[in-house]
Amino acid sequence: MSLEFIGLIGPQEGSESQAPRGPIVDVEFVKAFAQAQEYGGFDKVLLAVNTSAPDSLVLASYAAALTKRIGLLVAHRPGFQAPTFAARQFATLDHLSQGRAAINVITGGDSGDLQRDGDFLDKDARYARTDEYLDIFRKTWTSTEPFDHQGEHYRIEDNLTLVKPLQKPYLPIYFSGASDAAVEVAAKHADVYMMWGEPVEQIRERIIKVRKAAARYGREKHIRFSLSLRPILGATEEEAWARAERILADAQELVQLRKNTRREKNFGKSNIGSERLVELASQRKVHDKRLWTEIAALTGAAGNSTSLVGTPEQVAEAALDYYNVGVSTFLFRGFEQLRDAVEYGQELLPRIRALVERQEKAGKLQAG
Repeated sequence: MSLEFIGLIGPQEGSESQAPRGPIVDVEFVKAFAQAQEYGGFDKVLLAVNTSAPDSLVLASYAAALTKRIGLLVAHRPGFQAPTFAARQFATLDHLSQGRAAINVITGGDSGDLQRDGDFLDKDARYARTDEYLDIFRKTWTSTEPFDHQGEHYRIEDNLTLVKPLQKPYLPIYFSGASDAAVEVAAKHADVYMMWGEPVEQIRERIIKVRKAAARYGREKHIRFSLSLRPILGATEEEAWARAERILADAQELVQLRKNTRREKNFGKSNIGSERLVELASQRKVHDKRLWTEIAALTGAAGNSTSLVGTPEQVAEAALDYYNVGVSTFLFRGFEQLRDAVEYGQELLPRIRALVERQEKAGKLQAG
């Protein structure tokens, strides 16, 4: 399997443990963050979506102008725009970035956050809408003649979009969602199925489940798997765990300051993925030697919130365990975003690549 590393571009520096700093759209930070990750060897960067945050697609267009190689994985919520309209936007971004655009389809997420933008469909209806939405995306990107569509959620007549993606036949689709409904839509549409950090054995089981679902569409060998984690590195293991404790203390202080916000009404219940991480955190603080869950417990796992803690060598070895059960894409973001991105590029990514290369060479020698 070929390795892929995804970072993150946010509009402003900040995290669960670090209060936001700078303007809400900090153009100098976006520039530094994007270029640091490109220089550090990341293959793509995620631009996340949230009703309170600046628009991810517009930020991606700006990041495309600042970089030359790194891919732009844009989080996108189906249902807030007409699919034909959004398909044109992404095809245009693909041309402006010279073939670097990809889509992270976000159907579920925090129901409260969806409702702030006026979406009150229940989960099953949202996934049915996403299925139809992605069917129309593909028609829009590939049709050479005008097409009509009559479905449960969309009616389209005589659509012919002239701007097609530079990548053929369409942009890579990364899909997030842990529910059974999500797995079914991912099995049909996803190029990459994205997961949050759980113990190795649970990730193995989820990969088996998704591959089995994809087999119904003849796609079991096509779909790839991504894991999102928050590595915390130290020169020694003791130093790494001490840093984790400092991050937790800072995050606890910020939680107290934010405890009266509306977002707390869905604490730990925003989606199936969050519920899974909260359950893991309730069992123990550390799984598999270094999968640390205390930030997930503190925040209700409202996003990618579990960490691998240790030296760069130890974290790389833990990543290899996930690779060996089928994960080929890793999404890494830190609690000190810019500092961590630089450190990942210098210390972590090269070690994971070297471990995988060494293992594959050994396997070929044994097979030969």
